[in-house]
Amino acid sequence: MRVGFGYDSHRFSEGRRLIIGGVEVNYEKGLLGHSDADALIHAIVDAIIGALGEGDIGKHFPDTDPHLKGISSLVILKRVADLAVQRGYYVNNIDSTVILERPRLSPSIEEMRRNIARVLGTDSSRVNVKAKTNEKMGFVGRGEGIAAFAVVTLARADSDSVA
Repeated sequence: MRVGFGYDSHRFSEGRRLIIGGVEVNYEKGLLGHSDADALIHAIVDAIIGALGEGDIGKHFPDTDPHLKGISSLVILKRVADLAVQRGYYVNNIDSTVILERPRLSPSIEEMRRNIARVLGTDSSRVNVKAKTNEKMGFVGRGEGIAAFAVVTLARADSDSVA
């Protein structure tokens, strides 16, 4: 078993779609970034890469690569999940938290869980997504952006037990 921790944050920007967990959330602003700026998926990807001991998301998917401009973060997640399989692991469990003041994510959380599980080829019961506010504190509390955290466990693909 391996454990990885991931974090990401992005600022809000006019003229962009808000994509979180692979879901387009209805909001007047989106997140600024080289890809679709899906902070939740980026945190999960960083956690998987960390559990593998392979650096971080920027090492594998640099924001200077023109081929990654506007890419869906779900594609990035699939590539990292494939890397885990190549190393002899699969994603066993994900626990994640998105921190933002607005918009409310509760109507979209189940779809986010299903999206992530589908890409990973697992059951959505292995993917947890929570949404919290920051109680009006800091850049998140002022509505300038969002932050996301994720903890991922990887299990050996050749293990006899699957939780």
